[in-house]
Amino acid sequence: MTHDADLTRRTLLVAGGAGTALALAACAPGDPNTDTGPGTASPAEVAVLSDIPVGGAIAVMFDGAQIIVSQPTAGEVVAFSAICTHQGCIVVPEKKGLNCPCHKSLFDTATGAVLQGPATDPLPAVTVTLDGDKVLAG
Repeated sequence: MTHDADLTRRTLLVAGGAGTALALAACAPGDPNTDTGPGTASPAEVAVLSDIPVGGAIAVMFDGAQIIVSQPTAGEVVAFSAICTHQGCIVVPEKKGLNCPCHKSLFDTATGAVLQGPATDPLPAVTVTLDGDKVLAG
């Protein structure tokens, strides 16, 4: 090979490496203060307290994900991710608790704790507050 061919190969490798570095930088996470999932967005109204049965729960959307909002006692609200900690299925509010239809894990409506496996970890909490009758998440 000639010296010109080596320079062309070297130039190609350098340019390819620089292009790869730029592509990886573009894929890197941005500002760490940006929203990253449920519970990280600015507070947003997700429900009206009167729509949530006392001792029960409803499923709502927040920040692009489904969450469960529960009213354990009158005027008290709590919320959890609706994603089952066993294999990621969406739990469904029922009278007996939050049921995972995929493998029958059951979670406590008031605490998110596992009542029946195969899940072993509780549902992650989502911050909710009351503003009058409005339930705000985030």
